[in-house]
Amino acid sequence: MQELVDLKGYARVSDMAVSLGLSRSAVSNMIRRLAKRGFVNYEKYRGFTLTPEGRAVAQHIKVRHKTLSELLQLLGLSPETVEQEVEAIEHHLKPDTLRVFSRLVRFWNENPEHLEAFLREARGK
Repeated sequence: MQELVDLKGYARVSDMAVSLGLSRSAVSNMIRRLAKRGFVNYEKYRGFTLTPEGRAVAQHIKVRHKTLSELLQLLGLSPETVEQEVEAIEHHLKPDTLRVFSRLVRFWNENPEHLEAFLREARGK
């Protein structure tokens, strides 16, 4: 959703339905629920935009997804496995766990020799 809003400044229910592979009615219901929670500004039959709170949540989700994807990629998992695993675990992480993973990703990116040592140990070599 954030990407669609970033491109045009707003998104339409039909855009989201196509993007997510869902029916327009399912997306419309979801958008109404998000609007009730204060995450989007929504006008029926028009587009919607993210509220400041909605943007903050979207940013948090993007960072969480990026961190987990990068961590699993660094571990040498296939792109398909990374995608499946991120989808399976990203909504179950506590903030402290995500912070630790983020530090680990940064550490391994700054110290690739430590990543290589870990990978050798993990492979039993």
